[in-house]
Parts: sequence; C-alpha cells; structure tokens
Amino acid sequence: MGESIEKQIMSSIRVIPDFPQKGVSFKDITPLLKDPELFRKCIDALKDVCKEIEFDVIVAPEARGFLIGSALAYAMGKAFAPVRKKGKLPWETLQGEYQLEYGTDTLEIHRDAVEPGQRVLVVDDLLATGGTIAATIDMAEKLGGEIAAVGFLIELTYIPGRANLSKMGYEVFSVVKLDS
Repeated sequence: MGESIEKQIMSSIRVIPDFPQKGVSFKDITPLLKDPELFRKCIDALKDVCKEIEFDVIVAPEARGFLIGSALAYAMGKAFAPVRKKGKLPWETLQGEYQLEYGTDTLEIHRDAVEPGQRVLVVDDLLATGGTIAATIDMAEKLGGEIAAVGFLIELTYIPGRANLSKMGYEVFSVVKLDS
C-alpha cells in the first residue's frame, strides 16, 4: 500500500519564504502539477469529496484555481466559469474586490457565467484567509447563483479562512489540511 494522497500532496508542496512579500510563506503547487499521476490523484480526491454535492457549475479564481477547477469540471462533466483579475475577461463583467494577506486586488466574472438559480461549487487550490473566495462567492451570488459548497485542494488551518467562510454560512471542504 502506497503513501496516502494527503502525504503525497504535502510532500510535493514547495514552500517559498518571503514571496510575494516579506513575511509571507507561499505554498507552491507547481511540483504537484508536473507529476501527472499525482495531479490526477488530486482531482480524483476532490471529485470523491464533492460527489454528493448537487451543483451545475464550478467557479474558480485564477491562476491556480483555474487548474484545479477546470480539471474537476471536466472530470465531473460540469460547466466551468473562470474568475480573473481586472481587465482580463473580454466581455461584460461584474467586479469584486478582495483583501489578501499582502494587499488588495479586484476580480471579475463574465455577467453570463452563472445563471440565476444555478447551484455553484466554488473551487480553489488553497484556502488561507478566504478573501479571494469571499469575493468569488459574492460575485456568483450577485449573478443569482446559489453556493452549493466551497472546496479546496489544500487548507492552511493556522489561518482562519474556514472560520471566515463558515461564519458566512458556507459548507467548506478540503482534501489536505496543513498545520504550518
């Protein structure tokens, strides 16, 4: 029997100190992505965790959320809607501002990405403070979507992202929880 998916993911994460600014310890998943077998296992693990959730569309923010969300949408036969940084989408957009550990930014979603009444699964690679996801959720709801759940490949448990999202009333799940 091989190493668990959780251990495989944890051992593949590269930690970059002081990126993108001093004091931030960036969790880089690109080593995981370059391992096709591990990447497939990650998407399968996410699929297993959310297979009981009823939803119509996966909404995911750039950049790494695209990689995880679009692969999961493909694996589950669901629609995918990207959330991008300001100025990157070519059609009419709705904007949402969010706070990072190290600053503020603006995200956009196409105005037709989510139809009123659609059940939305919001997905990203990593949960830290939850600011990016809160802005993504807000935009999906403003378009009339109903949030079915919010999922992550990796959750940093020492940062209160889950608590922040749970206080807002959202079901949150993750495949791997990192304590440091």
